[in-house]
Amino acid sequence: MALFTTHTTTMSLPPPAMRSIKWGQVATGASAILALILLGSAVAQSQSVQWSEIPRYLVHPSILRGVLLTLELTAGAMVFGISLGCLLAVMATSTNFVLKAIAAGFVWWFRGVPLIVQIFLWFNIALFIPQVGVGHYSISINDLVTPALAGFLALGLHEAANMSEIIRSGLLAIDRGQREAATALGLKSRQTFRTVILPQAARLIIPPTGNQAIGMLKASAIVSVIGMQDLLTQAQVIYARNFLVIELLFVASIWYLAITTVASIGQHYLEKSLQPKYRNGKDKTGGARA
Repeated sequence: MALFTTHTTTMSLPPPAMRSIKWGQVATGASAILALILLGSAVAQSQSVQWSEIPRYLVHPSILRGVLLTLELTAGAMVFGISLGCLLAVMATSTNFVLKAIAAGFVWWFRGVPLIVQIFLWFNIALFIPQVGVGHYSISINDLVTPALAGFLALGLHEAANMSEIIRSGLLAIDRGQREAATALGLKSRQTFRTVILPQAARLIIPPTGNQAIGMLKASAIVSVIGMQDLLTQAQVIYARNFLVIELLFVASIWYLAITTVASIGQHYLEKSLQPKYRNGKDKTGGARA
């Protein structure tokens, strides 16, 4: 019996091409690094900044109270804005012309007017409506609308207008065929929205919502114009007494950067958890990966 042997022929692959050095990129990168080193050296050697005061004021009780108030204001305004934004988005996508017009008017006003103007309007609302009440009972608007409430209303309503557009666009981005397929399977409108539309829309809505939250944190500093005791206002009060202006602004900046960094990391992992998981060419629901 004849034995047949097979021989595999190995083809030698050409050596990988050497990557050419792009001297233009090297020169640009070196110039940028050198500029950063020179800038950092100039700032560090400045004799007009007392760097040793910055760590001390980072944990100053007034600064910590300002940080807490900033976080509370940001969280409260975001919760209020998202809740009202959801309602406005539902109104904007409804078939009722009156509801759509009300939602459009709200978004038009609160997105179009600058935030600082809205803050001043709420802070001075007593010039327009001095008192409110029912029957013989009335209360002064100055007693009702405090700087804290004025800042909260301005930030919350402004955020509601932005969130309304984000949620509306996320809902409309889902293909109409998804709704028709769910209806064909016998799902009711509420079930279709909860089990089919919302999970898909969430992947489109959450990333910009995270950006809005980070933007809200930074925008909250604008309430310092009406004397609300947030982080920036507390820093201003302190440097008005000791004249350490740059040092206290550095303190406020470090806190803002720290909070936004933590928020950005949380946003990253939240977005990652919403992405579909693929395994062996199929997603976690068993469907084939496109």
